Amino acid sequence: MPWNPDQYHKFQSQRAAPFEDLLRMIAVRPNLRVIDLGCGTGELSARLADALPESDVLGVDSSAQMLAKAQPHARPGLRFEQADLAEVEGEWDLVFSHAAIQWVDDHAALIPHLWRLVAPGGQIAIQQPANHHHPSHVFARDLAAEAPFRTALNGWVRIPPVLPMDRYAQMLFDLGAEDMIVLEKIYPHVLEDADSIAEWTSGTLLVPYFERLGDLRDNFMAAYRARLREAFPGSPVFYPFRRMLFAAHRSR
Repeated sequence: MPWNPDQYHKFQSQRAAPFEDLLRMIAVRPNLRVIDLGCGTGELSARLADALPESDVLGVDSSAQMLAKAQPHARPGLRFEQADLAEVEGEWDLVFSHAAIQWVDDHAALIPHLWRLVAPGGQIAIQQPANHHHPSHVFARDLAAEAPFRTALNGWVRIPPVLPMDRYAQMLFDLGAEDMIVLEKIYPHVLEDADSIAEWTSGTLLVPYFERLGDLRDNFMAAYRARLREAFPGSPVFYPFRRMLFAAHRSR
């Protein structure tokens, strides 16, 4: 997908809050082999590397646009490569991912694959948005199913692959994980108005729609903004963003 780093960064501080929570779930020790799956523009990969002394951190992302922004953060102990996070191989002391696996389908297959990357005695730590029941997400799916957008999209609608929280806990248990933490948390964001919600989602949720809509992109965005304004007419607007975080250790 053609990501726009500048659009994504409009809400950089809000997007960083769950990263800090995930970071606190890591058992820090020196000399870790770390992979950051979906590293984006690299600022948070650098923050991760700073928090893990004498470790080697590899940030991977499928977006060339994001990696172009990430490369200036490279230094000894931190490097970046282009790769599909669902196809990464190797053995890592920490498999880390912040707000990325929601773009990969079939989590029932993905989580065991990511677990196989964890070295004996290592840890997995993942955060993903779980906000797909919020009107900002529902409106996008509804519009995609309506004319003229349905025709332009050939019937395609983005169905989020995020599973219920207890499914991730069960999968980790079945895989033999230890010291599990699995939780959901709502991050309360206060935005200026409904248009600010549209600005937020246009940097993430709406990207695959824009990619497919062609000349109808502006029409889609106008209709989407109209629905958000009707649902959230006041100012400021409370935007409760639900996130899912989980971490676990692999036995030695």
